[in-house]
Amino acid sequence: MSSLDLFVVNVAFDDLGASLGVNRPGGPTAGDLSWILNAYAVTFAALLVPFGRLADRYGRKHIFVGGLLLFTLASVACALSGNVWVLVAFRVLQAAGAAAMTPTSLSILLTALPAARRMGGVRLWAATGAIAAAMGPSVGGVLTQFGWQWVFLINLPVGAALLVVALREVHDVRPDDEAGVPDLLGAVLFAGSVGLLALGLVKSPAWGWASGRTALALGLSLVLGVLFALRSMRHPSPVIHPELLRVTTFRWAIVTMVLFNVSFAIHLLAGIRGLQQIWGYSALQTGFAVAVGPVLVPVTAALSHRFLSTVRPARLITAGSLLMALSSVFLALGMGPGPAYLTTYLPGWLLGGVGVGLALPNLMAGATHDRAPHQAATGSGVVTMARQIGFVIGVSILFAIVGNGIGLIAMDAFTTCFLVAAAALAAASLTAFGMAARARPTAAAPALGPVSGSIR
Repeated sequence: MSSLDLFVVNVAFDDLGASLGVNRPGGPTAGDLSWILNAYAVTFAALLVPFGRLADRYGRKHIFVGGLLLFTLASVACALSGNVWVLVAFRVLQAAGAAAMTPTSLSILLTALPAARRMGGVRLWAATGAIAAAMGPSVGGVLTQFGWQWVFLINLPVGAALLVVALREVHDVRPDDEAGVPDLLGAVLFAGSVGLLALGLVKSPAWGWASGRTALALGLSLVLGVLFALRSMRHPSPVIHPELLRVTTFRWAIVTMVLFNVSFAIHLLAGIRGLQQIWGYSALQTGFAVAVGPVLVPVTAALSHRFLSTVRPARLITAGSLLMALSSVFLALGMGPGPAYLTTYLPGWLLGGVGVGLALPNLMAGATHDRAPHQAATGSGVVTMARQIGFVIGVSILFAIVGNGIGLIAMDAFTTCFLVAAAALAAASLTAFGMAARARPTAAAPALGPVSGSIR
């Protein structure tokens, strides 16, 4: 639910914008509309680790059920919103619920699995999230036929059913009394830093790169980022513990996760907007057009786990990133102003699906496999947080390239988006090599559990 909802509104963007008055005189711009995506992702990223810590300290089931309830109710409120900024506000609440569900869901899963099956469990968990994110446009395309509100209302029956199952079937484990109270001020500083970075990037086409407002937003983002880093070094239970970043494999996994998801967001959103605004596809046509790529994600993940289980995750991540980069280059150079789905879009999209299936599950598994199960909520929260940071940056870069208008994207802007995505993927393929390095022994903080070692 949390991964799907991050992307399900993408196909509904034009319908949603028209309904809420985007680009009408005095109305919001498409850049404003981007905060429906970015506010969700920023809040999600900032609260993942604090909720992971709360789950470690007070119990996974309580945090999971509370987050699921908040997410479901906020989804209904989103559907009833008649104003962009009201919708953004309820998206923030929805993201808070998602942040409570996500890390606890992984720790609940790992607790239920024997040690020998946990690596496969993490891969399956990560693949499920990747499938949901990639299938978001397809689901959104179908739901938009009944009105954009249904991209949110669909969470009501699903959430209600899950609440019943969770209350009856999920077993809690003994809380970790040594887990500290999370640094909520640090989470605010982090959210402010990422949010201001997104603001500067999204508004740069309207403000101008040399304007004082752009410089102020980016400068304040840097200042808050520095304050966040300083606070994290001193707080007993920071959002990101410095000891985690001293572990070579974990540090490079975070960098690679950010880079990969910058490109993933650009690749997915540019593809959707290109289909709709260059080729003139409807929301439903777009949804089905992008559905074929995600089908290969679970197939690739399953086959790689079955036949490539002895290959280091770092090498599979590199291979997946390079395949995604090749897909982006193919789409950038092959697609023209006229529809040519079978010869250009489809081959590139299928290649990208294989790349995601290789890279993303192994990124999550490689970064979290040596975490203690009773502290997995915290560790997985940091990694998932990196995914959301990458997504926010990717969305912001896309709007910085295409501008804030709701009209047609210029062909050269569309091409630039894919080439930027390819460059980020090429960088991710290089940083993934760091995950295979042998980490130096470090003195881990008591609340962190075992985090050292190399990813093989």
